[in-house]
Amino acid sequence: MQSFEVELLDDTVCELGEGPAYDALSDTLFWLDISGKRLLGREIAGGITHVHELPCMASAIAFIDEQRQLLATETGLMIRDRASGQLELIKPIEADNPATRSNDARVHPSAAFWVGTMGKKAERKAGSIYWYRRGELRRLFPDITVSNSICFSPDGSLGYFVDSFKGILFRVECDPSNGLPTGEPTVLVDHSHLSTGIDGSVVDNDGNIWNAHWGGASLDVYSPDGKQIETIALPVRQPTCPAFFGPNADRLAITSAWENMSEADRADDPEAGKTFELNRKVSGRHEPRVLI
Repeated sequence: MQSFEVELLDDTVCELGEGPAYDALSDTLFWLDISGKRLLGREIAGGITHVHELPCMASAIAFIDEQRQLLATETGLMIRDRASGQLELIKPIEADNPATRSNDARVHPSAAFWVGTMGKKAERKAGSIYWYRRGELRRLFPDITVSNSICFSPDGSLGYFVDSFKGILFRVECDPSNGLPTGEPTVLVDHSHLSTGIDGSVVDNDGNIWNAHWGGASLDVYSPDGKQIETIALPVRQPTCPAFFGPNADRLAITSAWENMSEADRADDPEAGKTFELNRKVSGRHEPRVLI
């Protein structure tokens, strides 16, 4: 039996586990089951996971303050009251297009929120990547099929994203003060020749990019110049996204999915959809608060 450098963090099975993010104020790791319309929150110190049913598909979470969270959903950005679970739509995003939904998203160090969309059936070029801050929404990059890998350098001067359909991880220069691009995207990593995909990513304190390799059963680490410096084998074929967590941001969680698997595939991949933790310390960063 193959040994892995990860251990099981949570055995809740998600069809499409995505968007993990750690709330340092409550010491809770949150993630979404997009297809299952669920928000999951694991209390790290207590080791208890709470599952919250949602009325719509949501794909990512950010934190406003102690009481409020921001969810990226199929109709736009929603404030969630943590105590009651009540949702309030504050910024529609493609709400008039029932064929699309939100996908990957992350908060820039300036407290801006980059949010990607995609077709619910991964229709070609149906999605985009948007910038949101203090009530203002701008579309940054159109014609995206599967938006993923939205993340930023520690100083906010660089942004990253991928269209997983194309398999190309892009780097773009940004204004650190507001998270808006200041140049055109350039190719950082080209996996267009592979049948597997670049999924969610997060950037550590050294600027290295930790990427979930969908279909590749691995967590791949890239230097800021795009060199692959490490590959960590995972016990699931379809990892989706990593996130730093813990009071010191020195732990790393990885979500996964069983989406689009046949019964035979799931039998061969029995851990699919569960959430894992890397078995060593990392030099991570807590997510910034988002400005709504």
